[in-house]
Amino acid sequence: MKRSRTETFLDAERQATLARIRAMTADFDEIVAASSDANLDDEHDPEGSTVAFERALVAALLTKDRAHLDDLDRALTRLAEGTYSVCESCGATITSPRLEARPATRTCIACEDAPRSVRRPG
Repeated sequence: MKRSRTETFLDAERQATLARIRAMTADFDEIVAASSDANLDDEHDPEGSTVAFERALVAALLTKDRAHLDDLDRALTRLAEGTYSVCESCGATITSPRLEARPATRTCIACEDAPRSVRRPG
């Protein structure tokens, strides 16, 4: 069965995200290993705050990419189920320009812009 352009794009984005996660995990592990032999007094060690910042930055980027991977997996599932362009919040159609700009999005622009207190649970 021929794959759609959207499925091909989502799969490619998923593979790129997995590669970033692998690379950042290796970076994170190196930072942790390097800091294990260093002075543990971050407050007084001139390099301590830099190491702590790098560790926190890589951890935050990993969290973001893992969430993006989850969004891509959900998008692929919705694509297979035929609900890819349906807003998970209100059920309206997600426009093609929005899906082109944000292929893993789960909501239409109106729901994305709505205050959180107004959104239906999704």
